[in-house]
Amino acid sequence: MRHLIWRKNLPATFCQTRGMEHIDQLRSAGLFDARVPRYTSYPPATAFAPQTGGAFQVSCLKALDPAIPVSVYIHIPFCERLCWFCACRTQGTTTLKPVENYLRVVLDELELLRDTLPNGVTMGQMHWGGGTPTILPPDMIRALATAVKYVIPPAPDFSFSVEIDPTLVDDDKIAALAEMGMTRASIGIQDFATDVQEAIGRKQSYTQTRACVHSLRAAGITSLNADLVYGLPFQTPAKLANTIAKVRALDPDRIALFGYAHVPTFSKRQKLIPNDALPGEEARYHLARQAAQAFIGSGYQAIGIDHFGKPADSLTVAAKSGHLRRNFQGYTDDTCPTLIGIGASSISQFGDGYVQNASATAAYIERVAAGKLSGHRGYAMTPEDRLRAAAINMLMCDFEIDLGKLDAHPNARDLLPIHTAILAEFAGFVVATGQGLRITPAGRPLTRIIAQRYDGFSSITAQYSQAS
Repeated sequence: MRHLIWRKNLPATFCQTRGMEHIDQLRSAGLFDARVPRYTSYPPATAFAPQTGGAFQVSCLKALDPAIPVSVYIHIPFCERLCWFCACRTQGTTTLKPVENYLRVVLDELELLRDTLPNGVTMGQMHWGGGTPTILPPDMIRALATAVKYVIPPAPDFSFSVEIDPTLVDDDKIAALAEMGMTRASIGIQDFATDVQEAIGRKQSYTQTRACVHSLRAAGITSLNADLVYGLPFQTPAKLANTIAKVRALDPDRIALFGYAHVPTFSKRQKLIPNDALPGEEARYHLARQAAQAFIGSGYQAIGIDHFGKPADSLTVAAKSGHLRRNFQGYTDDTCPTLIGIGASSISQFGDGYVQNASATAAYIERVAAGKLSGHRGYAMTPEDRLRAAAINMLMCDFEIDLGKLDAHPNARDLLPIHTAILAEFAGFVVATGQGLRITPAGRPLTRIIAQRYDGFSSITAQYSQAS
């Protein structure tokens, strides 16, 4: 054990290099073969069932404590172009008519929500995702934000983030979002190489993106997030290095670096992407490490498995203070225990479990038109689920298990055999500590695989993304 304890205190960059030198060990641990959940929730959405739907949703909403703010997620499923790499619930449109119809239904859903929530509930955070939220014109942006705030008024220190497509936004839309209180913009980039963009159906120039960033900064938006993807077709180290240099010039406050999940049987549009153009599993690993080292070398700090932030960024601060969490948007500094999902396919997260709205837009509209909330499947948490969720969240956010904190959960000692098995199975990548166990920097690429050992639903057959 002596060499393991010594190694865990080495600088992260050194340990990452050591990890790259130990490809055989990572391969033996399953990194290049495993398909595992991203663990933005536990249990994963694959465990949701229709037996836990609308009635559960209503009971959870009615039981909320008005003294504790909630978070709100609004899903806008429309895009003017359907990116081939995307596996989100989206639909293409060349006109605003379906968007206008959808917005009317969302406003009706908000009215149903107002009739269900206890009086006095406030909103700590709001996030608009998609799809493409910036497909909304300024008047619709104002109408939606005003309606949400009417139903759930903002709490003190309210924050509002929006996913931005630089090719479908202008100064008027940005002004409307800023007027409605947007505090953070998340800019989709993926990769700036033109052949990579053509292969994924997403053409977006650096000039367009830079103009978007300048407009956001001029509008007073002080927090910018850039989304990148590795493992894309035709992506190479040289092309990725060029993209990274351009991203660094944009100077975002936070960077999300996601691995592309190629699941064409689930997302039909991915069949347009040629399999033979995708980098292999080891090449994916090296691309991820290349990007991570570049961002860390530029002064960003690593956060969890796939985020990087400036030292003063709120996510970086949350990671340092032990308040980093996972939800359906990924890593978050959100302290609200409840997330209310609005719109088709949105997922609500309550203390007692999860509920997902009808995924298909037509089914969602039909439910709301019938005068009821659209929750159609979900999961009610048990004490064992909460224990396993806590362990997985610790690993995904902090790379360690703190037994002292787990002791607050009933039957925490039931996980001891799993702890012991992990220390044996991943020796050299996981070490024992006085408080529990810790994943070493060299073992961090295996985090999702290690977390799966605590997953009571790992036997479910589902198409998960690559672990590498």
